[in-house]
Amino acid sequence: MKARYKYRFYPTDQQQRGLAQLFGCCRVVWNETLAKSLNGKYPGYDESCKSLTILKKNEKLSWLNDVSSVALQQSLKQLDVAYQNYFGSQSGKRKGKKVGRAKFKKKTNRQSATLTKAGFSLKGDEVYLAKIGNVKPIWSRQLPSNPSSVTIIKDCANRYFLSFVVEISPVIVPAKNESVGIDLGIKTFAVLSDGTQVKSPDYSKGERKIRKLQRKLSRQQQDSKRRNKTRICIAKQHNKIADKRTDFLHKLSTKIVSENQAVILEDLNVSGLVKNRSLARAISQQGWYEFRTLCEAKCDKGGRDFRVIDRWEPTSQICSECGLRWGKLDLKIREVICLNCGTHHDRDENAAKNILKVGMGHRHDCKRTSRKSQTTFVASSDEVSRIPAL
Repeated sequence: MKARYKYRFYPTDQQQRGLAQLFGCCRVVWNETLAKSLNGKYPGYDESCKSLTILKKNEKLSWLNDVSSVALQQSLKQLDVAYQNYFGSQSGKRKGKKVGRAKFKKKTNRQSATLTKAGFSLKGDEVYLAKIGNVKPIWSRQLPSNPSSVTIIKDCANRYFLSFVVEISPVIVPAKNESVGIDLGIKTFAVLSDGTQVKSPDYSKGERKIRKLQRKLSRQQQDSKRRNKTRICIAKQHNKIADKRTDFLHKLSTKIVSENQAVILEDLNVSGLVKNRSLARAISQQGWYEFRTLCEAKCDKGGRDFRVIDRWEPTSQICSECGLRWGKLDLKIREVICLNCGTHHDRDENAAKNILKVGMGHRHDCKRTSRKSQTTFVASSDEVSRIPAL
């Protein structure tokens, strides 16, 4: 199984100039090949490599020879993968959401360049990069095996990273619990079927700083040095929020996967939920899909069972104890008392228990008892015994 190990490093001024030239050459090769493809038919990887040789012989682009040719070839290979994904998505061979055409790369966006074994080597605590020199990353953990490739990354906040692709052998550890159902939310990020509640991190301070800097940015002159400085400050604030969220999601997903043999989530329609203008920012800030991706990857790595139930399952409309369906509830109603069995439910915990039942192959109405009165589809506000006072 392959995995990525990412480390930060601090290049010298001379190395920064060399990396800027490397990123620029990869960007030019990508954009030149993409421009020719948009004017006609995409020639393919082999023909693109021949075009690269012609570009290098051009006197105006002779500086392409000053960087490693491995990175330029990998840039063309990545463009080929982007086109294959696009063609597969259009023909229906590729599953999932439709993929659009490849886009042109910009100098102010995230920059990257990939080197295979021919373009880098490990020398003790340092990494040699072709035509760049030796860099010393911060080894937060040891590499489990020799890497097959490394990607040099420069983000919008001018931070540099090395991302290695290595081969790992999964270590399977016995789980404490059999299974767990997870209901995702906003203020409470996750409610587990055992009653555990995990609060969402507070991103409000960083968002306030971003809004203040964006107002400042809008008043500054285009392409000025001060505007560029403000743009980098905004990127740093975005990175702080993203790092905080990623750290939270990694720790939570690792804890859940390590303690449970089966992890069950609900297939949320995030793209549809963010159309609600009142909740779009809060929903986008949570990273539900990223959490699902991490759980799925770590379950595959650790020999766990990962399951996703259908999004149309009425998990918040059914009593997890007796199976009575009380219908839809308004979002402001957080607690419910079942009319049939009298159980007092927390809305999210009840949904998590129902997610666990459905994921493990049980029906909602497995404990349904006989009841003479009818069940309404939508909860009525005058049913006092059903909705407790908050």
